[in-house]
Amino acid sequence: MQVHQLETDYLIVGSGAVGMAFADTLLTESPDAKILIVDKHHKPGGHWNDAYSFVTLHQPSAFYGVNSRELGTGKKDEVGLNQGLYELASGPEVSSYFDQVMRQRFLPSGRVSYHPMCEYTGEGKFNSILSDDKFEVKVNKKIVDATYYQTSVPSTHKPKFTIADDVNFAPLNALPNITKQYKGYVVVGGGKTAIDAVMWLLENKVNPDTIRWIMPRDAWLFDRQMTQPGNEFFQDSIGNQANQMQALAEAKDLDDLFVKLEECGAILRIDKSVQPKMFHGATISQMEVNELRKVKNMVRLGRVTAIENDKIILQEGEIPTGPDIFHVDCSASAVPPREILPVFDGDHITLQTVRTVQPVFSAAFAAFVEASFEDEKEKNRICGIVPLPNHATDWLKVTAANMKNQYIWSKHPKIRNWLVNNRLDGFTEMVQKVRFYDVNKIKTLKRFRDVAKPGFAKLKQFMQELEENPRNY
Repeated sequence: MQVHQLETDYLIVGSGAVGMAFADTLLTESPDAKILIVDKHHKPGGHWNDAYSFVTLHQPSAFYGVNSRELGTGKKDEVGLNQGLYELASGPEVSSYFDQVMRQRFLPSGRVSYHPMCEYTGEGKFNSILSDDKFEVKVNKKIVDATYYQTSVPSTHKPKFTIADDVNFAPLNALPNITKQYKGYVVVGGGKTAIDAVMWLLENKVNPDTIRWIMPRDAWLFDRQMTQPGNEFFQDSIGNQANQMQALAEAKDLDDLFVKLEECGAILRIDKSVQPKMFHGATISQMEVNELRKVKNMVRLGRVTAIENDKIILQEGEIPTGPDIFHVDCSASAVPPREILPVFDGDHITLQTVRTVQPVFSAAFAAFVEASFEDEKEKNRICGIVPLPNHATDWLKVTAANMKNQYIWSKHPKIRNWLVNNRLDGFTEMVQKVRFYDVNKIKTLKRFRDVAKPGFAKLKQFMQELEENPRNY
């Protein structure tokens, strides 16, 4: 056994999207900083190394990756269910992208050392997975935890229910390897992974009547058209922000708020007859929703507790199954609930979201703040946590936290300038480029300003009411 002594300024634990985005911005904003990255995977990309082969981003490629390098071609899709909207990078594209960032930017800089296939054990120490080598790192500045969210994917997830030995059961990674026709398919899970599994089955000509979708909780979703980066989508993206504030300002109560949010297109749902209980910030196109609505056999009996040879047992009942049914596991919770921590805490940085469901932008922003501000209290004020949502009513708290951050950022000229020039942001530049002759855009921005204050006041009112009188919304 050999113990290697190393030294660096920043030790980043995790070379997934979050760790890579932080390192990339730190390279730019701190020209002298030395960075050491340790990760248990064999190449950068984190959970993308374990993802199913047909996975794609669910938001435009323009908002993903690292700030210094474009992901994708910047074109719109001309065919398929994302037609007319900006491209969504595939899993292999994302994996290749991060590998290129490491090999073409990080390592050639001479300031980054990379240690894949290593397990971090804490206190600046890590061990090789493949040998007896151990490493001890003298960290001059900060240890950066880029693994806080512990992202889980089906292939690495152990189901929380029992499965009989002879049941045809596998994560959705196995779908492209099926070599026979099954009488039916059961998709277990209600999140974005389950949506991908159902979409894959439909795209591959599986009769929707043969699909049973076990949906523990229906979800509110974002319409992807409202998250587009191009100026031609100004009224959709920026207009959507104004619509949300107007819905808040005019809503009579919480029920009325969600009615208005759906009516203005801010959120949508697959089954309009069911009130969603979940909100994870997943993004989808209208054409995809129309396809998913072809599946009529939705099972809403709670979570699965066991899959036996002849039946599936759920919290609130059971349904039949058999040897000619293929069961698709999509039950992994992508990000398990965790305690919120300060981003900056002494010699540790814990990367968390500071904008609604935007972990990559958030990591890049944290790196910029680390390089640009000295006072820890001020850093944490600037990097207020926008918690990842779970329940439908979490829309309120993530919206409030997001608005608070945007207000704080608007008061810092240096932050405003960074946002305008950051490709992972997208919308600040769009607003800054509005000119006096862009009459319709000016009207949209004015409408947002007019409804923002009463909208935020109503938002705080609803949050207080919900805290004082929690209910099963």
